[in-house]
Amino acid sequence: MAKRTESGSPAPHIADSHGLIRVHGARVNNLKDVAIEIPKRRLTVFTGVSGSGKSSLVFDTIAAESQRMINETYSAFVQGFMPVQARPEADVLEGLTTAIIVDQQRMGADPRSTVGTATDANAMLRILFSRLGDPHVGPPGAYAFNVPSVRASGAITVEKGTKKTVKATFNRTGGMCPRCEGRGTVSDIDLTQLYDDSKSLNEGALTIPGYSMDGWYGRIYGGCGFFDPDKPIRKFTKRELADLLHKEPTKIKVDGINLTYEGLIPKIQKSMLSKDLDALQPHIRAFVERATTFATCPECEGTRLTAEARSSKIGGISIADACAMQISDLAAWVRGLEEPSVAPLLDKLRHTLDSFVEIGLGYLALDRPAGTLSGGEAQRVKMIRHLGSALTDVTYVFDEPTTGLHPHDIQRMNDLLLRLRDKGNTVLVVEHKPQTIAIADHVVDLGPGAGTAGGTVCFEGTVEGLRASGTVTGRHLGDRTGLKKTVRTPSGALEIRGADAHNLRAVDVDVPLGVLVVVTGVAGSGKSSLVHGSIPAEEGVVSVDQGAIRGSRRSNPATYTGLLDPIRSAFAKANGVKPALFSANSEGACPACNGAGVVFTDLGMMAGVSSTCEECEGKRYQASVLDYRLGGRDISEVLAMPVREAEEFFGSGEARVPAAHRILGRLADVGLGYLTLGQPLTTLSGGERQRLKLATHMADKGGVYVLDEPTTGLHLADVEQLLGLLDRLVDSGKSVIVVEHHPAVMAHADWIIDLGPGAGHDGGRIVFEGTPADLVADGSTLTAEHLAAYAGV
Repeated sequence: MAKRTESGSPAPHIADSHGLIRVHGARVNNLKDVAIEIPKRRLTVFTGVSGSGKSSLVFDTIAAESQRMINETYSAFVQGFMPVQARPEADVLEGLTTAIIVDQQRMGADPRSTVGTATDANAMLRILFSRLGDPHVGPPGAYAFNVPSVRASGAITVEKGTKKTVKATFNRTGGMCPRCEGRGTVSDIDLTQLYDDSKSLNEGALTIPGYSMDGWYGRIYGGCGFFDPDKPIRKFTKRELADLLHKEPTKIKVDGINLTYEGLIPKIQKSMLSKDLDALQPHIRAFVERATTFATCPECEGTRLTAEARSSKIGGISIADACAMQISDLAAWVRGLEEPSVAPLLDKLRHTLDSFVEIGLGYLALDRPAGTLSGGEAQRVKMIRHLGSALTDVTYVFDEPTTGLHPHDIQRMNDLLLRLRDKGNTVLVVEHKPQTIAIADHVVDLGPGAGTAGGTVCFEGTVEGLRASGTVTGRHLGDRTGLKKTVRTPSGALEIRGADAHNLRAVDVDVPLGVLVVVTGVAGSGKSSLVHGSIPAEEGVVSVDQGAIRGSRRSNPATYTGLLDPIRSAFAKANGVKPALFSANSEGACPACNGAGVVFTDLGMMAGVSSTCEECEGKRYQASVLDYRLGGRDISEVLAMPVREAEEFFGSGEARVPAAHRILGRLADVGLGYLTLGQPLTTLSGGERQRLKLATHMADKGGVYVLDEPTTGLHLADVEQLLGLLDRLVDSGKSVIVVEHHPAVMAHADWIIDLGPGAGHDGGRIVFEGTPADLVADGSTLTAEHLAAYAGV
């Protein structure tokens, strides 16, 4: 009889030599000549401590080579529009199939990108309304907030016997609201942030970054002739002020040069306000945040659509209404539609919407901006596209797909991973959660440590074999944290009254202070809305989330934490030179790459290429700077050190730097001992970013710490270290409030606030408050069931 899997389906047969992905001699990042054979059409889970080399093997070697080989099949013309990828450093890479990467990278922050546009659900709804909507207002584009309405007059020539010219009006009808241009919000600009009206332009009245009177803008605004540049702005006439602020693009000539003048407001709207905020340089981003406020568009009421598009309805529901519905409700509405002429379309739309519900995202709405999704939500939204795919024998690569999921939701994710496998696909998963490791057909455990202490395969085989292997993962796979028997006594309470953000139902709750509080509940139950939306961001409250850390590709843990300042000072003092020499962004920078470590080459039509700088070999500094040493190491060698090594290095001897040692100790405390000091922040995961932020805040005077799923990306062995850190924070007099699903953190809490009972409009209520032991004894919630099973109660 065939062996059965947890999903009830037959397990795939053991792969033969033709059913293997073979990797030999892999040396990407910290991998040490890794040799491995992965069975195809099976579910393989890659485990190991953070920094052990899992991503280097799965993403940077296997998936990267698959994508590179696919790109090479396109014509040279098409390849010209693709990024150029180097072959991963490995001796053998065989048996690869098309790789589809489903990662946790946040979706684009473009305000026109929504859950609906990211999954094609909007496209199907547009077709549906263009067929069934009453009144009929046009083709699918008439319901699209990404398609503008254009009306233009022209002439066409028709030849029929004799030539005849016909005047005509051409319409390209789109659904984009003309007022907000499909964004749903309009911006209002604070004029006091644009200029100081007590000064004239020549006295430096303009306070917009880059608008100096010494540059091009000064030449344009000073020589346009529309106003006197020596007159204070407060003395401008209405006409002069209107020209300064609002004048449409106008050709002018200044000093014999043809230039274009444009008012300040349209100019900065095009150059700054229309761009992704996180893509702007820090000083420009700060200006935009200071100078602009955003409000719901009064013309479309935030729907992004024209009045015509909103007037067309099916059974009293407009496309704007449909996109605003909770997806679980929208799925029910679509199931109630019966129209034979669009039956195939309805079937496809139903399947897509049901997939949202099945994957635990039924609480979202299609009009939810994609940029507001968490990393875990973004990964599951991307997964929707693949569930109905007809492709088989594809390699799907997942990066911790259980991130942000309650234990109740992890089983649903497991079922989906098994379904992808059972369709004949190879599924590779990087994961820490025991529930997902348990369903693997094959396990690869990397380690034994992180960084230079990792990069080898410690175990390869079955889950049962892993448990008995003696590796760090194997030893901790069965870890259980007992329910806390003695809990701390609160020192006070943070009162929340009438909380109604998003799906919260006028929640009243007292959050104990001076203890470890865990706020939990299924995904979409209202946890983040309660904690981040209701706890005042006042002095003394330190909120640490997993959001992107703002900074350029030059930013790294050393610059972000302020660690580089005492290190530069120590190098300068030891060598009798200026600290600026030890900054790759200042005097010490390699002149060939300007301290970036890589050189970007523009190849015209071809995609640009980045390559390691030949002059500094990626070290970012001038050769002369690297002659200066501290404790026998130059500055580039120090930045290449992992945190734990650097902590030891700066802790004693001639390289002893107490200020640096303290910061490094905090980084090690939060579980980032494996990160190198110079690793670009853009390469960090959400969990790593949060722990880096936490390390920087640990010296703050704040009395209340709010953490958002701090176990994200943590290996089983590291969770115990995190619990110790949380205890130390509380014992030092801090109040710690954690939004968390991990049962070990729940079991360790002094107080639990459980939200639910479901997600979206089925949640938003407090379903339990009390100690972990009381929660298990109560047994009435999904959290209680899973915590009891975890603790063996």
